[in-house]
Amino acid sequence: MQQYNESLISWKQHKPSKDAGINNIQIPGQPQLMVWQNRDHEPTNYELSLTENLIAAFSSGAETLPEVVNALNDQGMLLEDGSVFTTESFEREMARLGY
Repeated sequence: MQQYNESLISWKQHKPSKDAGINNIQIPGQPQLMVWQNRDHEPTNYELSLTENLIAAFSSGAETLPEVVNALNDQGMLLEDGSVFTTESFEREMARLGY
């Protein structure tokens, strides 16, 4: 099974394009439905670890941004560059990963 949509890589930019991406996701009449339609790469170990740590943070009762950040830091989760999370760096990271 394909783990990501290779067609997304060629047009992914920091800002969304105003032009339609004809035939980038599906060719009319030839839809190739895949589980990971909106994923442009397989998750990295960092992304998988962050997901697991976020689930643990929310499961332990974290609800506000400072609580989530504190939970990640308490769990030993670090940013990819090895630094600890701050509310600002967490928001930047979510914006980067969530695009």
